[in-house]
Parts: sequence; C-alpha cells; structure tokens
Amino acid sequence: MGDPTLRRPAVPALLSHNPGERSRRAARAYLGLIALLLAGCGQVITVTPTPTPAPTATIEVAVLSSTAAPTATPAPYTPAPTHTPTITPTPVFHTVQSGESLLAVATRYNVSVAALQDANGILDPRTLQIGQQLIIPREEELEAAAEATATPTPLPLDVQNLHFSETPIGGLWVLGEAYNTSGMPLEQVRVGVTLLDENGEPLAEAASLVALDLVDVEERAPFAVLFETVPGKFDQYRAYPLSAVPAYVGSYYRDLSVEEVQMQSERYASYTVTGKVFNVGPEEAVEVQVVLTAYDPLDRVVAVRQAAPEHNVIPRGGNTGFTAVLAPVGGPVVRVEAAAQGRRLQPGQ
Repeated sequence: MGDPTLRRPAVPALLSHNPGERSRRAARAYLGLIALLLAGCGQVITVTPTPTPAPTATIEVAVLSSTAAPTATPAPYTPAPTHTPTITPTPVFHTVQSGESLLAVATRYNVSVAALQDANGILDPRTLQIGQQLIIPREEELEAAAEATATPTPLPLDVQNLHFSETPIGGLWVLGEAYNTSGMPLEQVRVGVTLLDENGEPLAEAASLVALDLVDVEERAPFAVLFETVPGKFDQYRAYPLSAVPAYVGSYYRDLSVEEVQMQSERYASYTVTGKVFNVGPEEAVEVQVVLTAYDPLDRVVAVRQAAPEHNVIPRGGNTGFTAVLAPVGGPVVRVEAAAQGRRLQPGQ
C-alpha cells in the first residue's frame, strides 16, 4: 500500500493506546531502567575508613663518646734565616806628613800615644817616617785594652831586664823582656807595668805587646811600655805578664837565621845595625821581620826595634839584607841581638 519508506515506524509494544496503562508501564519501565543501570555499575563498594596508623616506636641510639683520629696538621713554614753580614767597621788610616810626630797624630785623633804605638807595633816614636801609614785604633779596641790592663792574669812568663828612662816631655819608657817559661809556644803576649807610691798604691798603669809575634819555649821577646805622663814621683813598680795564648805554630815559619850582624855607633846616641837573614828551611818564607834588642853593661834592655828587611819574601835557600837604626834610652850599648820571624805561604796565596 504505497511507498514503503513513508511508513511509520513500528510502535513498541510498550506503548499502549490506554493512557492509564501507559503510565503504569512507563513507571515500571523507568524503575527497571534504574535497576539495569545500577546492575551495570557492578557491585556496590563499601568504603572502609583508613585507620590511623599507630605511631612507630622511636629507637634510641646511644652515641658512644670516642676520640677522633687526629688530623695531620702541616707544620707552619718557617723561612730560612736571611744571612745578615756582619758589618766590620772600616779602619781609619793616617799617612804621616812632613814635620808630624806621633804625639801630633795622637792628639789629632784623640787617642793616646801608647794606643797608637800598640796598634801599629811602633816601639820607638823617633823612627816615624814620612809617608808611613798608621792605623788609628777605635774606641771599642781601647776599652778592651783598658779592661785587659785593669785585670792582670798570672801567666807562666817572667818579666826581666827592665830599664826605666824619662822622656824630655815628662813621660816614662819602661823597656824589658818577657821570658817564656810555660813549656809551650805563645803568641799575643802582652806585658803590663804598674807604678806604685810609697804605700804600694797604684799611680799609673800601661801595657804593650812584645815585639815578637811568636815567643817560643825558653825564648825572650823584648817590649817597650810608654807612660805619657807620670803622676808624681813613684817609689815602686810592678811588671807582669798581662795576657798570652798558646800559639798556632803551623802558621809561622821559623827556619830563618840572622847572620853577619854588625853595629856602628854615632857618638852613643844612635847605632846603625846591619845584617842578613837566611832561609835555611824547605819552604818559602813570607812576611819576614827582624827584631833587634840592645843591652847595656847591666844586661838591661835599652833599645827595641822592629825592622823590615830589604825583601820580606825569602825563597828556600835565599837570603836578604837589612839595615836599622837604634836610638837607645840608656847606654852605652854593649851588644845587640837579632831575631827573625816569618809566615808560611798559605794555600791560595
């Protein structure tokens, strides 16, 4: 009956032409739909509340006291000490001019004549020469010498053959010899002299080195001590060895012989002495010096002189001459003795 596409769709059996029935059926269908939906959702899940967890017991850990292993601590760096060179004071020199005396030089530099003589090994100021260089002693050296003079130390030395002579300007020369009785060679031998009054109280003191650098066993070395002024008249004196040390003989050259010594007088005021120094040893001798000692008829020392030979270096088997003038403080001179000393040539010289 007509086009099949224009037909109404079939009404489900749910629908009914009775309104009341339709309402009841609709209600039942609605309830069934709800039940179906609930069934599609699966079982009903009952949610159990999450129980409150019981507190976890706290485990107490006992901390044992212990000493920790020491940590290595590096030592603080100490820098090496910086070398500080010792400053040596520059020595003061004076060149003797024409017309100058030892007293004038001493006055110029405010030192004593005795200190000037001692520093330069001058035994007789009258032998000062023009152009000669003098070392001016420093204050600390003078103080050290004064302390040594003030505290004499007994030594195995005998002081002998003394002679006293006043100078034209009020001073006093004391000449003599130191005799080595110690049984060993000595050097740096210094002799002191003290002038005393009638009660034995000291009036003045002075000192000087002997003329020889090395004083061998049972050998004599001359000296000359100068008092620039004498405080009044002295009635007594005391002469004594002041200092000495064992000698290092290895540095000295002793194989020297003085021969052909001759003496010529000039009216007993001065004596010209000549001679020769021979090297009788196996080595070369350097820094050779000659020491002359003059004696009066009583065997007292009346003149002392250090003389430089014509050559201060003498080869093995060689010789050199010398000439020196002695101005005695007494007299007459009956004999003169001469001694020579030198040094060994050191490695590197």
